[in-house]
Amino acid sequence: MGSPEEPREARIRLPQLKLDELLEELQARLDAARGTRDRVHSLLEAVLSVGRELELEQVLHGIVEAAAVLVDAEYAALGVIGPDGKWLSAFHTVGVTEEQIAGIGPYPQGYGILGELIRRPEPLRLVKISEHPASYGFPPNHPPMNTFLGVPIRVRDQIYGNLYLTEKRGGAQFDDEDESVLSTLAVAAGVAIDNARLYEESRLRERWLRANAEITHNLMSGVSRTEILALIAERAGEITGSALTAVALPMEDTGSLAVEIAVGLDAEAHQGLVLSMDRSLMGLAFSGAAPVTSADVSHDGRISLDPPRFGGLGPAVAMPIGTSATGARGVVLLARETGRQPFSATETETLRAFAAQAAIAMELAQRRTDAEQIAVLQDRDRIARDLHDLAIQRLFATGMTLQSTSRFIDHPEAAERVVRAVDDLDETIKIIRSTIFGLRSREGTGGDGLRARAVRVVGKAAPVLGFAPSVRMEGLVETRVPREIADHLIAVLSEALTNIARHAHAGRADVSLTAGAHRICLTVTDNGVGIAADGRRSGLRNMAERAQQLGGELELSGPDGGGTTLVWWVPVPTE
Repeated sequence: MGSPEEPREARIRLPQLKLDELLEELQARLDAARGTRDRVHSLLEAVLSVGRELELEQVLHGIVEAAAVLVDAEYAALGVIGPDGKWLSAFHTVGVTEEQIAGIGPYPQGYGILGELIRRPEPLRLVKISEHPASYGFPPNHPPMNTFLGVPIRVRDQIYGNLYLTEKRGGAQFDDEDESVLSTLAVAAGVAIDNARLYEESRLRERWLRANAEITHNLMSGVSRTEILALIAERAGEITGSALTAVALPMEDTGSLAVEIAVGLDAEAHQGLVLSMDRSLMGLAFSGAAPVTSADVSHDGRISLDPPRFGGLGPAVAMPIGTSATGARGVVLLARETGRQPFSATETETLRAFAAQAAIAMELAQRRTDAEQIAVLQDRDRIARDLHDLAIQRLFATGMTLQSTSRFIDHPEAAERVVRAVDDLDETIKIIRSTIFGLRSREGTGGDGLRARAVRVVGKAAPVLGFAPSVRMEGLVETRVPREIADHLIAVLSEALTNIARHAHAGRADVSLTAGAHRICLTVTDNGVGIAADGRRSGLRNMAERAQQLGGELELSGPDGGGTTLVWWVPVPTE
């Protein structure tokens, strides 16, 4: 039999064991409470850190980093949903190295699990990604991922994007608490993103306002039109991050646009180009007095891609300079590189406001120029009137006096000198009358300029050719070329296009007209069969004679790709 003390010792040990269990449970709960406190503290720190930033890119990157830390995930990403609401337009990652990204390839667009959150914007937790029906698989070189937690980010009741977390560290699974923490962070992220976008929009408007002020100041200071157009192109390109900016103005009586300024990628291919209203992005914007956008300008079926000029370019927008009420004064084209973001609605609206303000400034400058021109013409009229009413009358009276006096002069030599003086006075009167006529005449008005005449000739040749040739003009075509040279040049251009239609069997032709400091050069190129060795050359002989008559030359060559290149140039008087 046992000792009578044994039951007593057992009774003493049993409460001690229960107390230990209670203390362990209490410690566990204290640890859990402490962990919850630490996690809440971390969440508050993450919310504050995300809310401090104002630059959108920094905000987005900060959200991804905070999400990975809060739920202890190895990989994290934030996918921004594009304007169409179906695909991702941007992807920010944490945990994947630059070398891994390069090996994986392009960022995802929104297939598989990523697309599941786009279609159903609600939290999604998975133990194994590959077991979900929507799983699309991973591309080559992608790191292995199994566990998954995703939550949507809302900005003003609109789905902005999604947070994607994978591979919880330590081999654990994402739980309800992880989902709750991440959902809370997503709410704070939506507020931070909204603030960053508002800040970005306010800065963007400020930059546009400064650009408008600069343009207006320069216009009012008497800066030339070419410099103003270049300033419009440069500022618009800088603010929108465009690779190419071009400004085109309408040509009188031709129904076409001429690209006056081009800045950026392959600008030489656009400079001086004459565009139709119905087969160019700028023409569509001008004729419709409304912006026209293109997701990929290098493959847009609405516009003619001849001559090739959009290599390496993707998203584009053409904005009329002016309003629907006042009418467009021109068009500005902005194009970004392939793969860049399309122009957003906010960017288009701010660009529209900028173009409208630029049009008002151009209108004021034009009014000022017209007023100055009227003042000059009025001054010319006054000079002409004074010459006619005062100088000519006095010279005429002097001549009459000398003529009547000559009959009283007996000396033959003196009489002859008086007669010569009368003749000189008569010639002087004729010169003054010619000067008066020149002061009161105005040449080059309407559609009689060389630029407009050349475009009309090309337009008339298009039905005969079966296609519309491209036209490019550079330099002071209107002011540097005298009328006589312009007449010869138009005749040569017409003959060259006629020869292409009759003999070349071409499918394309390019016309280039360049006015330099010392000469005017016409270049006509086609991709036809070339000039036959035994063909008739009367037309070419006539063009060569016209050039020789003016001190110039006609040059013919056959490019490597086939066809013919005709270069006709003549010198122009220097200023």
